[in-house]
Amino acid sequence: MDEYPEPAHEPADGALDPRAELSEFLRTRRARLKPEDVGLRSFGRYRRVPGLRREELAQLAGVSVAYYTRLEQGNGQHVSAEVLDAIARALRLSDAEHAHLTHLAKPKQHKKKPAVRAQQVRGPLRSLLETMDGVPAILVGRRSDILAWNRMAAAVFGDWAELPAHERNWARLVFLRPEYRDLFVDWEHKANDVVAQLRMDAGSHPNDPLLSALVGELSVKSQEFRRVWAAHDVKDKCHGIQRLHHPLVGELDLRLESFHLADDHERMLVTYHAQPGSPSAEALRLLASWGTDATRTGAGMPPAHTA
Repeated sequence: MDEYPEPAHEPADGALDPRAELSEFLRTRRARLKPEDVGLRSFGRYRRVPGLRREELAQLAGVSVAYYTRLEQGNGQHVSAEVLDAIARALRLSDAEHAHLTHLAKPKQHKKKPAVRAQQVRGPLRSLLETMDGVPAILVGRRSDILAWNRMAAAVFGDWAELPAHERNWARLVFLRPEYRDLFVDWEHKANDVVAQLRMDAGSHPNDPLLSALVGELSVKSQEFRRVWAAHDVKDKCHGIQRLHHPLVGELDLRLESFHLADDHERMLVTYHAQPGSPSAEALRLLASWGTDATRTGAGMPPAHTA
């Protein structure tokens, strides 16, 4: 038998419950694997559960079924790093997923609920953003908060200075503002990336009340957010192509690069640049030459009071 009764995990004080998160994460990772993916025989077309059974996963990881079952039910307090490594290999986890599993199974212990500190931006960082003329650049913090940006980022994505500080957040923009659905050519991909990074934050900071409030708000207001959040995918932003449809200059194909700050791994400098000589490079040059007119239009973002 593969199915065992699942314990109920009730979060305290609105926090995201690491035990429930661990349970769901392991089950969704197991469900995406087929026996043939890991060199096991599949007996028959019909299986009682999607993906691997617990017995099969335990066999691959070299642990007992009872041990793995306890872990998948959220009881990871005494699991060793070696066992987590073995389970991560059996589940074919990425580096980001492996780190997320470790955070969930062995959360940091806090004697008291930590105070929420404002995410500060050093003056030299703001100066650096402004010197990156012609390249949209954004400083992104925990919970996908947009902490600082330069003039070119405003020309491409909208003037976030018009928004209240708590609304300067990629998750809120992507899921709650229709104009951003029009801006991103592959909106679904952008939405998945934003949620996957929120999941990473949730694993590292399950007691963050602002993160819990954000997840709760988006779950109430957006059916799409609920669907993507339930997938339990995790990802750490690194690089890729960002395709946009800008209301002034049309299609933009930009190369996204992200860099963790040396003194704060939770904040990233994210830049967007175009291939030299490409139509997108010319479009960025036009936006830069239009100055404040382009910034006011940005992504077509309406003033804050119309949201």
